[in-house]
Amino acid sequence: MRNIKLVLEYDGTNYNGWQIQPNLPTVQATLENALTKLTKTPIQIIGAGRTDSGVHAEGQVANFHTTSEMPPTAFQKGLNATMPKDIVVCSATEVSPEFHARFSATSRRYRYTILNREYPSALSRQTSYFFPAEIGVKQVNDLCQILVGKHDFSSFQKMGSDRKNPVCEIYEIHWRKKDPYVYFEIEADSFLRGMVRAITGTVLTFNRKFLLASGGKNMKYPDADTQLRRILEAKDRAAAGMSAPAHGLSLICVKYSI
Repeated sequence: MRNIKLVLEYDGTNYNGWQIQPNLPTVQATLENALTKLTKTPIQIIGAGRTDSGVHAEGQVANFHTTSEMPPTAFQKGLNATMPKDIVVCSATEVSPEFHARFSATSRRYRYTILNREYPSALSRQTSYFFPAEIGVKQVNDLCQILVGKHDFSSFQKMGSDRKNPVCEIYEIHWRKKDPYVYFEIEADSFLRGMVRAITGTVLTFNRKFLLASGGKNMKYPDADTQLRRILEAKDRAAAGMSAPAHGLSLICVKYSI
């Protein structure tokens, strides 16, 4: 059996997430159907991250095992020729039998894109979240450093999730502005379901407090650090803020040591 690694890009707008669900369109199901037709044998594919409904990817990684003798480039070209245009295989390579897209990963990096101006966009409405209030990039950047490190992130986990261990280690959090967008990037060893969107929404709630406390000048809210620590320590989703919409989120890369 050969082990083939794929790097994928997709627009998640028309899909109910990555993972196969009965009678619903998903990225995994679309990919498996295309591979089965291409190889004429049933194929099961493993994804590095189970992106939610409406979430996009620029660097999703997947792997599958096959007895097919097709060269990797043939898999790439064949899949791109048969799948919908909103899913693209960026690369296909043969890897060691031990490689596992999910369990071999050392970290994943997500980007949340915010359109930060007074009017929305007709062109980026499916890939960015329109947020007209000014974002204090330095203030939210400083605040988020509290989350860096190993913590129990239960307060930012989607209700009803079945993950038993809510501890993740965040390696880096960074907010940056490139008009008219603000980008929030976060890298961790793993993520809870809905975690990035919950952090984004909670931080944007604090951003509103910055504006109110400073009369619109977006200076730091005095108790922000204490309040965010309390949210983290509460280990209760109800303690945190809203979840930002799915369409602003994208899985941008997955890193491996093998």
